[in-house]
Amino acid sequence: MGEIDMKKKKVLAVDDELDMRIYLSTLLENNGYESIVAREGKEGIQMVREKKPHLVILDILMPEESGVKMYRELKTDHNLKDIPVLILSAISKKTFTHSQKVLDEFKGKSVPEPEAYIEKPPDSDELLETIGKLLS
Repeated sequence: MGEIDMKKKKVLAVDDELDMRIYLSTLLENNGYESIVAREGKEGIQMVREKKPHLVILDILMPEESGVKMYRELKTDHNLKDIPVLILSAISKKTFTHSQKVLDEFKGKSVPEPEAYIEKPPDSDELLETIGKLLS
């Protein structure tokens, strides 16, 4: 049994909404993934460093530290930049991409687009298919 657990892909879901964290962790665990959750960006980055997930599912609008800031921190950190990020947000991809471009100019360092982007509310099948693709 220990051998199977070793092979489980770890997925970190960062969302300030409890319902969304429960939905995501249940969906992940029911489909053979190990689920880790965080409530906001600062906790999310800490979890990434501690748990080394294979994928991060990230909300954008969160109190305290936003997903915009956490995404940027992930993609500019040499040790973390290769972890795929699936943005799951009520904000359109166009708006998110624009926010990153503005920050690129402001910070003088550009970041790549997220590996995947799904607008809320997510469709379970689409979400699982995207997670599967990102982890394969």
